[in-house]
Amino acid sequence: MTLRREARHVALPQVGEDGQRRIREASVLLIGVGGIGCPAAAYLASSGIGRLVVCDFDTVDATNLGRQVLYTDKHIGEYKADVAAGRLARMNGGISVRAINNRLTGEALAGEVGQADVVLDASDNFATRFEVNDACVAASRRLVSGSAIRFEGQLAIFGPDYRSSPCYRCIYDEQDESVGDCAGSGVLAPVPGVIGAMMAVETLKYVAGVDAPPRMRLYDATAAEFRRLDITKKPTCPVCAA
Repeated sequence: MTLRREARHVALPQVGEDGQRRIREASVLLIGVGGIGCPAAAYLASSGIGRLVVCDFDTVDATNLGRQVLYTDKHIGEYKADVAAGRLARMNGGISVRAINNRLTGEALAGEVGQADVVLDASDNFATRFEVNDACVAASRRLVSGSAIRFEGQLAIFGPDYRSSPCYRCIYDEQDESVGDCAGSGVLAPVPGVIGAMMAVETLKYVAGVDAPPRMRLYDATAAEFRRLDITKKPTCPVCAA
């Protein structure tokens, strides 16, 4: 059964048996199991990521169901992390899935980041993104960050070597918190799915040894276009330049 599930990965010259073994041995921490986190988690689980920790302190409500594809009407009121972990474990019984249904912060966050090979930030607020970034810089961990609003999406890759490469705070600061969110600005349901799938791609590439330098992609769903932005280290960054 395992061979049949992984056969298409093994057939890829860039992955092969060794790359799939790395995928099976990898540990991923996912912060936020919403519109972006759901598809990212589903593809990571189905692809055979060995250990997957999903963290979200929120519960499912009706407004989530149009885009958060791991949940149904019967899950309204339940913790997203618990529901997602159960769905993912049934999706692939050969992996380990653990749910955290409270807000990770401080030492608890640092501990979880330190145990992960890759951290995916699919959260919906800058305060969480900043703290996740800081923990990844401190632990020298690859950070894959995604966001989506209206018809627009963003994917960014950072680390794991932050001595010469940028971090999330090289791009954003606290003043950017006023950008808005999906609740107030809306979002086309599949747009977070596009970003979540791309986050899974970058995660699988990294753990399989098909690496890529830090970079950012902007997705414009109205024009069906992607734009690449090269990101550089900020000499005065309070985190990675300190």
